[in-house]
Amino acid sequence: MPLAPGYTVVQQQREIQFVPGDSPQLHIQADFVLQNTGSTPLTFVDVKLPPEEEYGRSGAHAEIDGRDVALEPLPEEYRFDSPNSVRIPLDPPWNQGKKLRLRIDYTLSHPNDPGWHITLGANEFHLGSRGWSPALQPPQHFLSPYPKRPQKMSYMVRVPVGFLVSARGELKGRKESQGEWIYTFALDKADLPPFVVAGKYEVSPPGADATGGRFWSSAPLQGDVAAAQKDLQQSWDTMKTEFGPSDRGAAAPLIVESAELHEGDNVEDGVASGFPGGALVSPALLAEGVDSRKFLDEVSLSLAHDWFGDEIYPPPFAAISMGQGLPEYATIVMTQAREGEAGRRRRIAEYLARYDAACKRGTEEPLGVVRPSDPAATKEIARAKAPLFYATLEDEYGETQVRAGLRQMVTLLRGQEAGINVLRSSLEQSTGKDLAEIFRVWLYQKGIPADFRARYAAEAARP
Repeated sequence: MPLAPGYTVVQQQREIQFVPGDSPQLHIQADFVLQNTGSTPLTFVDVKLPPEEEYGRSGAHAEIDGRDVALEPLPEEYRFDSPNSVRIPLDPPWNQGKKLRLRIDYTLSHPNDPGWHITLGANEFHLGSRGWSPALQPPQHFLSPYPKRPQKMSYMVRVPVGFLVSARGELKGRKESQGEWIYTFALDKADLPPFVVAGKYEVSPPGADATGGRFWSSAPLQGDVAAAQKDLQQSWDTMKTEFGPSDRGAAAPLIVESAELHEGDNVEDGVASGFPGGALVSPALLAEGVDSRKFLDEVSLSLAHDWFGDEIYPPPFAAISMGQGLPEYATIVMTQAREGEAGRRRRIAEYLARYDAACKRGTEEPLGVVRPSDPAATKEIARAKAPLFYATLEDEYGETQVRAGLRQMVTLLRGQEAGINVLRSSLEQSTGKDLAEIFRVWLYQKGIPADFRARYAAEAARP
């Protein structure tokens, strides 16, 4: 017997259509077959939509069993916790055991913060794995189950003929219709939510062999492509070995040029942004040469953001300490795999120097309480300190043990939220130690402990 109001998703489909023009748009459509499996009839369904300004969302529309239904705001007491959710009224009420068909559609255009979640340009677009799709919400009851995606679902991507498309899931087919290519992808229960990267590009290297990665760009690449492939493949393999599985089926990274990434955007250093299985790079970064250290370092950092942002993702209160700290720490691990212990020590000294310089420009707050809404100078200090926290864990408890704990967290919580308590629990299990004191000192006190500074004093003193 059901214990609370609720429903299940019997079938689910999505469609993403790119509409080119002076103001390109993405039309998003989601179709659901739902069944009331709860304890009472339901008079509404709540749905979380993409934030209007962040995604440029407009024209939201819903249908129930083919009939247009007006979208209503949530009651005022729920708006603070769910500012982007709307309510779909059901009249007559949705009785137990009955099914209904729900369609939701809207348009995305002119996003005000292009980056890891969305980019949209004249000949390209990208949607990350979260945020852009409508998310069904459970009834307002503490025992109501969250409506999960069915074990199998499909989605279509409609693009102009000639566009390249990379998306999550198994490609089931492609057909041409009225100047469009319509790709169909299938997901099963092992797959994370869908993402899409598409555009009009040249492929490098040409042909079927993509060992070491593939590049999509608007013009021929500059630099030694083979050398870049070798370096990026090593970074990719290091991440998989040390921190657990990547996106299913992704054997090597995909690097995609995006004219929508440029200096001034809220993107990691304005030049690169990760997506599942690869990275978007700006034309300015691509012009550095694909074999340049700057290019390779930025792309490697973006790949790490995928592991600790898509494979798992932190809650807002851990967005700096984990969401920024873990990827930055991963670059230390990649450097160590490439250059040995000397490279690891050099990178740690670089973060120490970055921390000291940032402290001269801003006011430090304890790492564990810094939020994305804090002043930029405060966040800069925290971003420099966060990877050092994971480095000191390695120093105290062993690289193998710490990385095993992180790998366990990524593997077991794939696609789920993981915060500080989960991190500590996983590391305590892998190290066999009580980490309360080291977490307290590094996350809730200011400054860098003197013993850590002394450990890397020689590298820090070098010019």
